[in-house]
Formats: sequence, structure tokens, C-alpha cells
Amino acid sequence: MHAPTPMPADVNSTHPASNAHNKAFLRQLLSQRNQAPSNAAAIDTAIAQAFVRDVAILVLDMCGFSRITQSHGIIHFLAMIHQMEQAACPAITGNGGEVIKQEADNLFAVFSTPEQALDAALDTLRALDAMNAVLPPERVLNVSAGIGFGPTLVIANEDLFGAEMNCACKLGEDIAVAGEILLTSAAYAALPAGRYACASSRYQVSGLTLDSHRFERCLYNRPLGP
Repeated sequence: MHAPTPMPADVNSTHPASNAHNKAFLRQLLSQRNQAPSNAAAIDTAIAQAFVRDVAILVLDMCGFSRITQSHGIIHFLAMIHQMEQAACPAITGNGGEVIKQEADNLFAVFSTPEQALDAALDTLRALDAMNAVLPPERVLNVSAGIGFGPTLVIANEDLFGAEMNCACKLGEDIAVAGEILLTSAAYAALPAGRYACASSRYQVSGLTLDSHRFERCLYNRPLGP
């Protein structure tokens, strides 16, 4: 009889809340998984318990990077990114969201529901419209948005991984144009019925077929956002 393979240290131990969702803990578990493949199932369960949750993902992408940097320089565009964050962050937190990371001209946030993510995107567009009304043409701010919903590996304040994260990125960064909000099928299906009008569409990108829904209008009198 062979002795059972010992479990990797700390897989079943209790971790402080401050460490339970950070990248160091994830790396520790992944290292254990690589060193003890026979315990992969148990380690996968530990990773899922610590990091995976159902979230709505909002990906905001600033438009016009190449054109603006070529004509006005990178510092000008960085200042515009900062101004975009000033519009988006209050809209995100005001709708119950959490900004996870900001990379270059992209901003990533998570919410409990797709409705919150959509409302945050709408409030961001509204805030940008107000800014653009008083900005000179060379500083006009435009963003596109992608929204996904489903099980996602969330590393607190650092990163996101998952199929819906990938689809939201494709929609928000590669497909949506300025002022457009595209939702994955899963995000659209989880919206409350009768509140939003969306048009369905299908795209081919990076070898994927993406069925999505383009936000068109609210079907109710939506109050002003934060």
C-alpha cells in the first residue's frame, strides 16, 4: 500500500482576510499546484474559494490614443487619461463598483450586477459629456465600454481573469466605438426585464464568435447618477 500524498502546506489553513485575495497567496497556491500535480483538484478548490466570484465586469477604453499622441504628444494624452479617471471613478463607486486596475488608457471595475455596471458606464458617459462641453477640441474625452458577467478570478486591487473578463475586453477595447456600450450575452441576460433596450449583434474577433448586445436606451426615467 502506498501512503497518501501529503497535502501542500497551507491549502486548508485559514488565511487572514487581508491576504485571502492577494496575488502573493495566489502565487503560493499555484506554486504548490505545480509542485504537487496529484493535489491539483484540492488546490483548485482552494483557489476558487479564495478568488472566484460571480461579478459584472466593466471595461472602459479611451478612444483615439494613436491620433492624439501623434498630434499632441504622450503627456497630453496622459493628462486626458487622468481626467477620464476623474469622471469614471465616482460613477463606478457611486453605483456600488470597485476599480480593480487601470492599465494605460483602460480601466477595469467589478460590480455585483450587470445593471450596476451599465449604470456606471452611463454615468461615466454623462460626466464626460459635461466635461466635453467646456473642453477645447484637442482635449475632448471619449470612451467605449464592454460589460461581462460570470465567474471571475478576482485578485483584489490587482487583476481579473476569466472568460467573461476576456469577452468584456474584446467588446470594450476591440469592437465598441466611442460612446458605445456592448454587453456579453450573459450580462444582457442578467439585466432586469423591461428597463433597457439593446440590439443584438455578432462579431468575429481573435478566433472567437461573440454574441453581444449594444445598449440603445433606457426604458424608464433614469435619475441622474453620482
